[in-house]
Amino acid sequence: MELNTISGLAIAGVICSVVLSMGVPIALFIAGRVKLKARISSFFIGAGTYLLFAMLLEQLLHVLVIQFCGLNAQSRPWLYYVYAALAAAVFEETGRLIAMKFWMKKWLDFPNALMYGIGHGGVEAILIGGLSGISNLVSMLMINSGAMQNTLAALPAESANQTVSQLSALWTTPAPLFFVSGIERISAITLHIGLSLLIYRAVKAGKCRTAAFTAVLAYGIHFIVDFFAVAGPALLPIYVIEIGVFVMAAGTLVMALKMGRMEEL
Repeated sequence: MELNTISGLAIAGVICSVVLSMGVPIALFIAGRVKLKARISSFFIGAGTYLLFAMLLEQLLHVLVIQFCGLNAQSRPWLYYVYAALAAAVFEETGRLIAMKFWMKKWLDFPNALMYGIGHGGVEAILIGGLSGISNLVSMLMINSGAMQNTLAALPAESANQTVSQLSALWTTPAPLFFVSGIERISAITLHIGLSLLIYRAVKAGKCRTAAFTAVLAYGIHFIVDFFAVAGPALLPIYVIEIGVFVMAAGTLVMALKMGRMEEL
């Protein structure tokens, strides 16, 4: 297999996505700190909760369910889509609930709930969109400069072919799609802020019914958005999916803002 030259548009798309994935969380963090006077610790609690519940505990469940039970998108796709969306909703919203109810109990208010959402969605954006984008960008530049070819020449034939197969997505993927990653991360950050505000309202609600309804609403929205995102590619173009996710994320944030006590700002 041979390496193909990466187009300038594809490289520009990766750069744009990296800037958005890393720049937006930083800008929101600064705004939350300067404008809302939110605690820095709320940001890092949000980030740490995502790492603990989504990147560690949820992944342990995936090992059990996917590897040991054999559930995957190829054998039973729709069951897998439901499972993946449900797992994400349960782990992330439960983590959010625990963090706000116990770890942020002494200073939980509207600005800090929002800052938590920035941390939760921000670290996800940096890890998924930022660091992976930087890795892709380095590979693209190495391919175009010829450095990747020299690296592959030093590998055994089988390893070189496997590497080329893995890299092939960089030139077979339509160039405009590389811009989508950054847009996707903005949608995700928007959703996480909205969901964080909903869980905040659930924790602060005096009435048990109101608290339960708001919490279930957050779990339900997270499940619906994730299910649409993972199952959508089987039925719809990627652009339709991304627009749909953005609309749902923005709608969640608007609804959460209307439910919140804006006077706390």
